[in-house]
Amino acid sequence: MPLQYRAAVLHAAKTPLAIETVTAFALKPTDVLVRIRAAGLCHTDLEVIEGSLRFPLPIVLGHEAAGIVEEVGAAARGVKKGDHVILSWNPHCGHCFYCDRDLPILCEEYLGEGSKARSFDGESRATLTDGRELQQLMFLGSFGEYCIVPDQQAIPVPKDIPFDRACLIGCGVMTGVGAALNLGAVAHGDTVMVIGCGAVGLAAVQGARLAGAGAVIAVDLDPAKLALAATMGATCTVNASNEDTVAAAKNETGGRGVDVVIESAGSPAAFRVTTEAVRPGGHVIWLGKVDVQQDISFRWGSLMQEKRIRRVSYGNARPRRDFPMLAQAYLDGSLMLDDLISRRISLDEINGGFDALKRGETIRSVVMFG
Repeated sequence: MPLQYRAAVLHAAKTPLAIETVTAFALKPTDVLVRIRAAGLCHTDLEVIEGSLRFPLPIVLGHEAAGIVEEVGAAARGVKKGDHVILSWNPHCGHCFYCDRDLPILCEEYLGEGSKARSFDGESRATLTDGRELQQLMFLGSFGEYCIVPDQQAIPVPKDIPFDRACLIGCGVMTGVGAALNLGAVAHGDTVMVIGCGAVGLAAVQGARLAGAGAVIAVDLDPAKLALAATMGATCTVNASNEDTVAAAKNETGGRGVDVVIESAGSPAAFRVTTEAVRPGGHVIWLGKVDVQQDISFRWGSLMQEKRIRRVSYGNARPRRDFPMLAQAYLDGSLMLDDLISRRISLDEINGGFDALKRGETIRSVVMFG
């Protein structure tokens, strides 16, 4: 009997998600059926809802999730029934030009198939009740009770970590912590500035601490987020609504500028500040984003003096290495995830969750499934 389950479906941009019953296809040999237990609401999902990030419709959003493996295909490897898993949105072929150069985030198949909003093999894994094939965001589509993914996207982690914390690792935490830990930009004793203290920025603050930064400057417009950043490792906070961020960077470093700036605010003003606040020869890491068609301007002089600028999407993630490590770091107490969750909601409350995200009221809302 075909598997039917409830999922949140987007039929048109700027409209609410519809909670519908959908039907899953049978598993292919390397597929894994995951019963979703928790899924985070991310700004990328909101961008699709708002129409600034464009994918074929109808689509199930959601790409930050954790759950339990219910079934595996006959040829699935590295995962078994009953495993607790975090889902990864970056499958890769392992043999193209970029995979051979250890850049799975630029995998040619990944980039080629991503815009189609289907599974990694280019085919759909579910249909609506009227028979139309259902698209899935970022090879996942996890705002549903179940999700079918290739085996490489289901990463087993310790069963002790709660699902609502585990799901955060799959996107926001991996991106922020990885930006500090995996890129080699943060050296022991460095002064690091993190601009934007949402889920990704707060993870970056912690990543800088874990990397051995001597000082971490957190920048945001929200005093509550800055206070939270201080509990997670920030040694100095700057409220950009009434303080000069560039002046703060120079004041903390004897006038040089900070060694590393990690941007996670996703605004033109924040991008411009990064190049002004970093020292000559320092590193700028951009995690945030704006509409892909939007122009951003910089003062030419701010780009000079051997400054190194890098756009990073997933913290240089190697999920089978990094997800279990980050889960264990949470269990050991060195990675703080509890306070990243602002609200726990049901699938039926998902539109209200996105409204709150759009208003800037939450760090992460997490949809909880039974």
